[in-house]
Amino acid sequence: MTKAVVKIGGKQFIVTEKETLLVDLLQEGTKELTLDALLVIDGDNVTVGTPTVKDVKVTAKVVDDLVKGDKVRVIRYKAKKRVHKENGHRQKYSKIEITSIK
Repeated sequence: MTKAVVKIGGKQFIVTEKETLLVDLLQEGTKELTLDALLVIDGDNVTVGTPTVKDVKVTAKVVDDLVKGDKVRVIRYKAKKRVHKENGHRQKYSKIEITSIK
């Protein structure tokens, strides 16, 4: 099984074929991605790129444009002052599926 390390949105992911990932929200209208591999693991052979591995491309398709993550509650509190403030945040993600590592 071939594995590759790719960089998407400033983060690095170890991917294999037929795997689905949640990545930071991609530009609207993006249907397919072609990514450069930073590192390729094929059995016992490890190929490290400088900065990318030549002749290896990772293709992915966007399964879902907008997936919302779990809600994160943020609380600011000052002791003995009767002051508190509560905010919430839900990160938006894109769901992609790795189609091939060539």
